[in-house]
Order: sequence, then structure tokens, then C-alpha cells
Amino acid sequence: MMNSALPDAGDLSAPYRAAYRDHAVLITGGLGFIGSNLARALVQAGARVTLVDSLIPEYGGNVFNVADIQDQVRINISDVRDPFSIEHLLRGQDVLFNLAGQTSHLDSMNDPRKDLDINATAQLSILEACRKVNPDIKVVFASTRQLYGKPDYLPVDEAHPLRPADVNGINKLAGECYHMLYHQVYGLRTCALRLTNTYGPGMRVVDARQTFLGIWMRLLVEGKPIRVFGDGRQLRDFNYVDDCVAALLLAGCQEVANGRVYNLGAPDVIALGDLATQLVATAGQGAVEYVSFPAERKAIDIGDYYGDFSRIRNELGWQPGVLLAQGLRRTLDYYREHHRHYWPAAT
Repeated sequence: MMNSALPDAGDLSAPYRAAYRDHAVLITGGLGFIGSNLARALVQAGARVTLVDSLIPEYGGNVFNVADIQDQVRINISDVRDPFSIEHLLRGQDVLFNLAGQTSHLDSMNDPRKDLDINATAQLSILEACRKVNPDIKVVFASTRQLYGKPDYLPVDEAHPLRPADVNGINKLAGECYHMLYHQVYGLRTCALRLTNTYGPGMRVVDARQTFLGIWMRLLVEGKPIRVFGDGRQLRDFNYVDDCVAALLLAGCQEVANGRVYNLGAPDVIALGDLATQLVATAGQGAVEYVSFPAERKAIDIGDYYGDFSRIRNELGWQPGVLLAQGLRRTLDYYREHHRHYWPAAT
């Protein structure tokens, strides 16, 4: 069997075993970055896990992400846009982690109809299927900080106005609103986590569709320079994937989360230029290049962003535990060892 053991990764499941042992759990986007890491923790917790993924090349699904647990999960290759498949898969499930989505902001502007189909229309179909065939299921939806657009103030809390800066943000907002509506009207046990910049082993690194940190990781492993748009002063917060998984698990097993929306975030906010410099130092190779913003990116850039995560800390007991320097090192180590499974060899 291929080895995809994560560097320095511990057993994340210990606090959640009582909540998830012998429970049936469905993860959409289960072969993707966050879904696969979540699946690993749930398997360790003793859950019966089904992974749904379309394996559409642009969306980040990768069978290698679950190579170490492939005999302990059920994998279904299907698309969340297929309502018949989703209805069948939802039967008998106790928890749905609804992570599947189109994440590229530029792709959403170039093909807004496809983004609408995946991030809004398909979400409505999933919730309708829950209402019809499994109204007792718990649903945790992966939303995004992109809903806020350009912040009016920092840190951004959940009361901040919602002004998405691109098609992706609008459609993700619609998907989130559907989840909240189905809680309010039909009593479905839904909640949403507004994820910030999540990174770690298993993220898409072949290009920048999922996160700019992905392509930075690839370039550094190859010893090439990484590019920072603008002056590099834009502030961001980052969550290592283990912390994101912990938040999902907490939301999935606590009833107080029902009908609630939560920001994720981190205390160690950093400017992108400083992040690039830190990454080069961690990698021991590469360089930083500052370039002008491409026009299509500048039009949807939100400037500084970092979130206030006090609500999820106070209500669910979550806070990030992996420091940025530690997480970056783990991620670089992973791709140095396993890069052949994530991008083609240089020719």
C-alpha cells in the first residue's frame, strides 16, 4: 500500500471517539484536502466513513490522500450535482460533512454557471435530499471567509456585513443560507464554518486554484522563486488542517452548534511578504519575487483579512493549536516526500 503518513501528525480522534464511534458519516469532497484529513480522524475515532468525490481534476480530489486508510473507508465516485446519487448515499447516515465545492475565485469568474451549479444549486439538492430521506442527520457545511468581501474592520466577526467580492463568494453565501434556512424552517440540524486560509498535507499544489500557498509549496520544493502580488503587506490568518478538522468534529457532535455560523481564524496573523520570506527560510531554498497584481486578481482582492474566532471558542471550545511555523514545516516535509503524487515530474 502507498504510504501517505502525515509528518508529525498525531491521533486527532481521542476527544471525539465517544461521539463518533460506530456512527455512519458521509463526507462530500472526501478525497480532497480537508475531507481526507477529516476522514482519517473519523476512522481513528471508530466511525463508519463514506467518502464521495467526483475526482474532477480541477477540484483537488486525490486518491493518494487516503492511501493509508483506503481499506477502512467506503469510496463512492460521484458528483454532488447528481441528486439521485446523493439521495441514495444519505440514507442511513448519522452525520454529513458537506465539504464539496468549487473553490477557485478566478474559475468562478470565468465560468460562473458551473460555480452556481456546484456551490449553490447542488447544496439545495443535498438539503432537499436530507429533508426527504434523512431529516435527523447532522450537517456541517464548509463555508468561507470570502463571504465578507473587503473588511470594514478587523478582526472580522460573524456580525460583519456580507459583501462577497466574486461569484464564488456569492454562491457560497447562497449555499450557507440554504443550510441555515433548512434549520429554521424544517428543523434540520445544520451549521456552517467559515473557513479561512487552510493549509497542510493533501492540499492542491499543482496550481493556485485552491490556495496560493499550494503553488508556493510546489515552487519551493522545486527550488524556484515564489511570487507575491503587490507590496506583500496584505494581512492574513492561516489554519493548519488539523485545527480545521478539530473544528469540524466539534461542530458535528455538539447540539449547541445547530443553526449557528462560526468563523475560524488564528492568533498569529502575518503579512504575505513576511510569510513568503519565512517559507523560503524554512525550505532553505527558493526566493521571493514581488510582482504587480494581475488585473483579474486585483479586481477581486479583499486587502487585509483576519477573523475573530471568539464565538466558536466560547460556544464549542475550539481554538487553533498548531503554530504557523510548525505547520509550514510539516507541510513542506510532506510534499518533499510525496510530491510525485501531486504534480508531474519535471521534464
